[in-house]
Amino acid sequence: MGRFDSRVAVVTGGQRGIGLAVAARLCEEGASVVLFDLDEQALAAACARLDASGARAMAVSGSVASAADTARLAEAAIRRYGRIDILVNNAGISPKHGGVRAPTATVDPDEWRQVLEINLTGALLCAQACLPHMRRQRYGRIVNIASQAARMVSAIAGGHYAASKSGLLSLARTLALEGGPDGITVNCVAPGRIMTPMAAEAGAAANAKYLERIPVGRLGTPGDVASAVAYLASEEAGFVSGAIVDVNGGSYMP
Repeated sequence: MGRFDSRVAVVTGGQRGIGLAVAARLCEEGASVVLFDLDEQALAAACARLDASGARAMAVSGSVASAADTARLAEAAIRRYGRIDILVNNAGISPKHGGVRAPTATVDPDEWRQVLEINLTGALLCAQACLPHMRRQRYGRIVNIASQAARMVSAIAGGHYAASKSGLLSLARTLALEGGPDGITVNCVAPGRIMTPMAAEAGAAANAKYLERIPVGRLGTPGDVASAVAYLASEEAGFVSGAIVDVNGGSYMP
């Protein structure tokens, strides 16, 4: 039997990178997974990779920044599986311009708003959509995918990205305080340099500089993050709430 037999997990930004790795790990250990992302075709392909039968993986397309879309996401999960046990807030963007972040002092206000809406407000809207179902069950696990950029200054991530990911830490603590009496834990994973499609956009030179500062001598993989998420999403982590788990190979040590 798997750790997540009979559990239902919602994973945002689930069609590639960390989100897909998390969904795959949860599915491998018995969970039914609901992937949420904008790209409908990529979502369908991701679901087929996770579960060819289609019984334990479903796709819902939409934007985390839309309250209507996130409500529809929760409704679809409940209609298909009858419950929501796990929410992984992974969807996020980190805009670059020619491979370089915009200086915070001159960042376009519309770009700033877009990053905050997707990375931070999106996590709030997804939590608001899923929490009523978790409260009824008196059980839930929420994991926010933050970033090392929320823990220390980053020369590559923009100020809007860092601010949004820092906000996820405080959002998790607040939700952990409010959700605890109903059996709901809320935690954050803060990945360091993980080789995802988003990280690759920064270029080989930038990633080589990151590697120089990682004591374990390698860049991270989406699977490294998925392992941490799987623990926090499990029953074994029932006494862990409001925590930040750094997954960075030692490049940041609080």
